[in-house]
Amino acid sequence: MSEKLQKVLARAGVGSRREMETVISEGRVSVNGKVATLGDRVEAKDVIRVDGHQISVPTLNDVICRVLAYHKPEGEVCTRHDPEGRPTVFDRLPRIKDSRWVAVGRLDVNTSGLLLFTTDGELANRLMHPSHEVEREYAVRVFGEVTEGMLQKLRRGVQLEDGPAKFDKITAGGGEGLNQWFNVTLCEGRNREVRRLWESLEVQVSRLMRIRYGDIKLDKTLPRGGWAELELPQVNYLRKMVGLLPEDRSKVFGVEDRRSEFKQAAQIRRAVRRHRERTVLQGEEVAGEAPAMPRPKVPRAAPPVKRERDDEVSWENARKRLRDGEPRKARPNANNRQRITRAGKTGR
Repeated sequence: MSEKLQKVLARAGVGSRREMETVISEGRVSVNGKVATLGDRVEAKDVIRVDGHQISVPTLNDVICRVLAYHKPEGEVCTRHDPEGRPTVFDRLPRIKDSRWVAVGRLDVNTSGLLLFTTDGELANRLMHPSHEVEREYAVRVFGEVTEGMLQKLRRGVQLEDGPAKFDKITAGGGEGLNQWFNVTLCEGRNREVRRLWESLEVQVSRLMRIRYGDIKLDKTLPRGGWAELELPQVNYLRKMVGLLPEDRSKVFGVEDRRSEFKQAAQIRRAVRRHRERTVLQGEEVAGEAPAMPRPKVPRAAPPVKRERDDEVSWENARKRLRDGEPRKARPNANNRQRITRAGKTGR
């Protein structure tokens, strides 16, 4: 069964499909010794090289569909390499062999919350396609006066630069004064769509967090900068929603595998600690949390000073004993001292 070349290279972990399309267009990919072109299809027996290096392509049966739920903090960008040197969402993800993590959509640099990653590029592409209409729920804090008429307008739809847009659901979430919280739901993932919808009514968004993607909710116990791998039923829920066959294997540890559980928890703690330390070094504070300073080094107690006799005095006493023929006096041990003390007390 033949597949598109860029799809096979993406599954092998060389890069995303868009990146592979660019690499193929530049003439850097060859199939069976011939320079490949965009649109070529390959089979399992074909030899693929990128920049002269042969690529080991795993078969569909070898690839396990894995999905991560990542709690993105504010200040991270959804790209692998940022020219400005800002932290990215890929910095703290667990490393995997012969594959790579693909982000399911994007979140703005100032937006936090749930972001999914998967090793299956086809799953990621289908989840992001507007035709599947996957619900996304956000918690929004806005600054400004919001009336019921404005909410009705957002439900009916407003005209944006790239076409009409609307919220499918809007529910009030509380707040005081001009700062109010709302939970909004929509089935699209256009660039900064939630912010632009509110800004169209001259209302400023001061805080934005994604809390749900489909039926996958952001776990309240998952810290910012932490990740958790979804179990097999959740993975198959996502695959069924976009028309893919269910997966029958999983990398998630079982209940009895306590070592794997502790290992993953330790990885999450390290990832969160690195994020907080970097935030402190940049002079920023995580909203809603006290800045976590690096653990101070506790100075160890100085070792006890050993009193040593002067070398000249020691050698002089040794030579004197040799001249006089006197044996070296043995020090009484603790037991002898106790016997002497008891004998003195009893008069023996």
